[in-house]
Amino acid sequence: MTDRRSPRVTLLGFTVPDDVLAEIIARDTIMPTQTHTFAWALVRALRAAGCPVHLLSAAPVSTWPDNRQVRFRPGAFRQDDVDGHLLAFVNLLGLKHLTRFVAAWRTGSRELREQATDVLLVHGVHSPFLWFGVLRARRRGVRVVPVLTDPPGVALPTDGRLVRLLRGLDVTLVRAALARCSGVIALTPALADDFAPGRPRLVMEGICAAEPASVDEAPPTATRDIVYAGGLSRAYGVDRLVEAFRGLPGDDLRLCVYGRGELEGWLRDQAAVDRRIAPPELLPRAELLPRLSRASVLVNPRPVDQDFVRWSFPSKIIEYLATGVPVVSTRLPGIPAGYDPWLSFAEPDTVEGLRTALGQVLSLPPEVARARGVGAARFVSETRGPAAQGRRMHDFLAHLCGLGVGADERAFAPDRVG
Repeated sequence: MTDRRSPRVTLLGFTVPDDVLAEIIARDTIMPTQTHTFAWALVRALRAAGCPVHLLSAAPVSTWPDNRQVRFRPGAFRQDDVDGHLLAFVNLLGLKHLTRFVAAWRTGSRELREQATDVLLVHGVHSPFLWFGVLRARRRGVRVVPVLTDPPGVALPTDGRLVRLLRGLDVTLVRAALARCSGVIALTPALADDFAPGRPRLVMEGICAAEPASVDEAPPTATRDIVYAGGLSRAYGVDRLVEAFRGLPGDDLRLCVYGRGELEGWLRDQAAVDRRIAPPELLPRAELLPRLSRASVLVNPRPVDQDFVRWSFPSKIIEYLATGVPVVSTRLPGIPAGYDPWLSFAEPDTVEGLRTALGQVLSLPPEVARARGVGAARFVSETRGPAAQGRRMHDFLAHLCGLGVGADERAFAPDRVG
């Protein structure tokens, strides 16, 4: 008789409680808010589709000295009716990967057995976790399925020669592990094509957790705010956005940027000489979302000519659209064509292109702009919400486990987007 139950999932990655995230943000040079948001969206979507979920998580922190805490201790936690274990590790270069692998082996082996896990879902391309899956979980009959959100081994400007050497070694280890996995869930087709060729795949660019906006949600404001939220860096086009904004007419316009990064000091200098530019702020998610919802335009100015963008789908696109506010974005190759009716594209992705796209959106009649925003919010809620994306993941994982849900296996073949 065919087993038609839902797959039992252990999610290995960085799904930590909210209070742990708050501590990390307070003391770290990175801001893993998007990692946190996506991880919990995965959990909620899987549970919405009927999959039992258990968590094995490491704190998503920078390596010492960017984060001054060296020793991270193990512990159990519970959030949103989901149980999990924090993995211990030593936060020093080299030892970080080794101790995370040892912790996953010790704690994960026990948890896979006690939870009767069908699928080990590995969040990201973290080689210690992938190789725990390949060497331990797979031999226990557990399907190992990585969730590819970024390419492995992305170099940072601050990386020294040793770090770059280790990153290259890590890419080799990641590729070898991915070749041994049961399948992958990837944010873009390019991630699956380049790093897991030949593996069954589900392409799923994100999950919208917000309720669709309604036409009367946004109260009138004294200013028309153009808002960006994310990393404050040139790599994300924030400097271009500032220059584009300077050329827009209107004393009631205000540019607001929220986040952390290399341009914080420069942005404060710009605010000091231009009263229409607000100083950068770093806000908790609960305070940021209302700011996004009150904006006149939300902007994703990431340049398209960088090597990594073909693998990228910025999670802020879904988050922006869910607010019901019109969105201006550069035309990144990882944005599916289904989003085209709901985005205003800056083409080309230059200062002038951004300025033109912003001006066109700002000139729309208020009722037209709001109706477009609300349509976009409904689009992401209905097609990228937890119910829709959870069902797709459920069917993909059930197909890999042979649980007989009647999924069309051609939808998950390597030459299909899924």
